[in-house]
Amino acid sequence: MNVIEFLNTPALLGDAFAGESHEAFRSVLCGAFAVPMDNDRLALFSELAGGREPPSNRVRELFVIAGRRSEKTKTAAAVALFLATVYAELEGLVTKLSRGERAVVAVLAVDRAQAKLAFGYIQGMVEQSPVLSQMVKKQDAAAIHFNNRISVEIHTNSFRAIRGRTLLAVLMDECAFYRSESVANPDIETYRAALPGLATLNGMLIGVSSPYAKRGLLYQKYRDHYGQDSDVLVVQGSTQLFNPTIDHAVIEAALKEDPEAAQSEWLGEFRSDLEAFISREVIEALVRASPVEIPYSNKHHYFAFTDPAGGGQDEFTIAIGHMEGDVVVVDLVRGQKGTPSVIVGEYSQLLKDYRVFEVYGDRYGGSWPSDEYKKHGIRYVTSEKPKSDLYVDVLPLINSGRIELPPVQKLINQFSNLERRTSRNGKYSIDHGPGGHDDLSNAVAGLGTFCKRPPRTVTFTSLKL
Repeated sequence: MNVIEFLNTPALLGDAFAGESHEAFRSVLCGAFAVPMDNDRLALFSELAGGREPPSNRVRELFVIAGRRSEKTKTAAAVALFLATVYAELEGLVTKLSRGERAVVAVLAVDRAQAKLAFGYIQGMVEQSPVLSQMVKKQDAAAIHFNNRISVEIHTNSFRAIRGRTLLAVLMDECAFYRSESVANPDIETYRAALPGLATLNGMLIGVSSPYAKRGLLYQKYRDHYGQDSDVLVVQGSTQLFNPTIDHAVIEAALKEDPEAAQSEWLGEFRSDLEAFISREVIEALVRASPVEIPYSNKHHYFAFTDPAGGGQDEFTIAIGHMEGDVVVVDLVRGQKGTPSVIVGEYSQLLKDYRVFEVYGDRYGGSWPSDEYKKHGIRYVTSEKPKSDLYVDVLPLINSGRIELPPVQKLINQFSNLERRTSRNGKYSIDHGPGGHDDLSNAVAGLGTFCKRPPRTVTFTSLKL
């Protein structure tokens, strides 16, 4: 039984993949698993694969670049079940496992919500299948363990989650949007971590995603393999090509409102209006070896910038620094989550430790930051410039090497992940990508901007409390 027969067998997956709406994915899977195709399916495969010939053997890697609502996650879930059950039996993979060893089909998602969505598809397919449900040995909140010593597990994207495993397959769901503040390139790091685990069983790596910027693992695979005959198959198509049930009027409206975003979201094309704001190499060259925080010295006059936050996923951050000649030295940068009023109290004491009684910040929360800092004897000065302008102002310091950064990996990653977006009218903005953060880098950019201003004499006793 091949993968197409698996999808079409009611006793296995019911009618989950019935109808013409999944014909594009059928042609892709035929190509990926070297299943013979008729002329119509072969023509569709050629259109999706950039004109390359169908592989003569199952491919080592498959990357599907498709618009949103193309049912990518649902299809990936079905392929995971095929690999863990029918394919594992056909290939006799259990005989290659050591005693007590289990092989894993790992489905990796962008975040917990996406992981739950993928696992929900898998659970639903298993529960509705008379054959697959009988194969379940044990099930928990994030895994289904089959009685053939194969498990399907769901994880958020992390190279740590798959290290040390014997991997039958790794499915990277929405891999163009993997983000991490602890790892420089989470998609590439996850890919590299997967390869050794796949070696034992000659496992398969599958990436499915809507496209985004022209960088990262998905774009590298597209650049190197799309339309090329190799054991890495890359296909690309629009939402309507993969899922013709989507109303075309919805896509047309999106194209009129924001053509660049819609071409990526619905047409499956990489965005041309995005570029990296600063390269990682430039940022890393500015980082001192140590220490993480430089203590106060009466030789310097200090400045500070804070980026308030009211809870949620953002951190309430602060950066303190001083000038040495024409170089801005960032003495420290901190970020934390919690009760904002408590954090203001802690930061106010930190400012006083550096003899700073005036802190710059953005317009967040109206008058709240000013009122709260004032309670602790600190004057809050609102920056008139939006975030994008702060990044533009600090860019000359970065490019000329006139700013020294602390060795804080999260800060380095945030600066490196900033994107410059250009709108149709030529205006640009600088911000983090989807799912990212820039709280620390924003505080440092503000510090770099205001550190260049002449110091004002502000003391605790001069404030009108």
